[in-house]
Amino acid sequence: MRNARILYVEDDLTLSFVTRDNLERAGYTIDSCEDGITAYEKIANGNYDLYILDVMLPKIDGFTLARKIREKDEAVPILFLSAKSTRDDKIYGLQLGADDYITKPFSIEELILKIEVFLKRSSIDPSRMQKESVLRIGNFMFSKLELKLINGNEIQSLTHREAELLSFLLAHSGNILKREDILNKVWGNDHFFSSRSLDVFISRLRKLLRSDTGVKIENVHNIGYRLVINN
Repeated sequence: MRNARILYVEDDLTLSFVTRDNLERAGYTIDSCEDGITAYEKIANGNYDLYILDVMLPKIDGFTLARKIREKDEAVPILFLSAKSTRDDKIYGLQLGADDYITKPFSIEELILKIEVFLKRSSIDPSRMQKESVLRIGNFMFSKLELKLINGNEIQSLTHREAELLSFLLAHSGNILKREDILNKVWGNDHFFSSRSLDVFISRLRKLLRSDTGVKIENVHNIGYRLVINN
C-alpha cells in the first residue's frame, strides 16, 4: 500500500524531518505535526491509513491521541515511536490498542518494515473477501480479513495483531501452544518485550470473547496458551 496516508506526530523537528523524508522516499504520503493539539484536530477531521505517534508531546500526549484514534477507528494500525522505553510504557501503549511500540533510537528500515506489514494486513482485497470462509468460534463468527468478531447483534472490531493472534490460536484450538511458537509466528521473534506484549494481547482477546463462557484462552503454566471451545 504505497501512497498510503500516514499521520506522523513527533516534536523533535530534526528527527521528524529525517524520518518523513525517508518515508516519502519509500512512497508514503506523510502528514506530520509536532504537537498533540494539532494532531488531535487532524485525527478528528482526517482519515489516515496508519498512525505513528511519539508519546511525549506538547499539549496532548501520544497515549491520549491513541485513545482518540481508537474511539474513531478500532482497527486502523497505530505504531508508537518513543524514547519512553520502560516495560510499563510499552505495556500501557499496547493496552490502549496500539499494534506495536518501537523505541528510539530506531532504524528507518525497521520502521518501514513494520509499516509495510501493518498496511498489508489492513488492506482487504474484495476478490479475496468473496472467497473467505468466516470461521466460527463458539457463538462468535470471526472474519480475519474484515477484522470482525460477531456474536448476534454484537460486532467487535479487532486490531490487526489481535486478528493474527486469534487466527493462530484458532488454527490450533485445543492444542497447547508454546509461547515461543506464538511469538515467532505472530511477532516474528521471541524477544522479551514481544513476550510481554503477548500477555497484553491475550488479555485483550479474553475481553473480546468473554460474552461466550464456552470459549476460553487458558494459561498453561511455564509453557504457553491453549484455546478451548466447549460449545
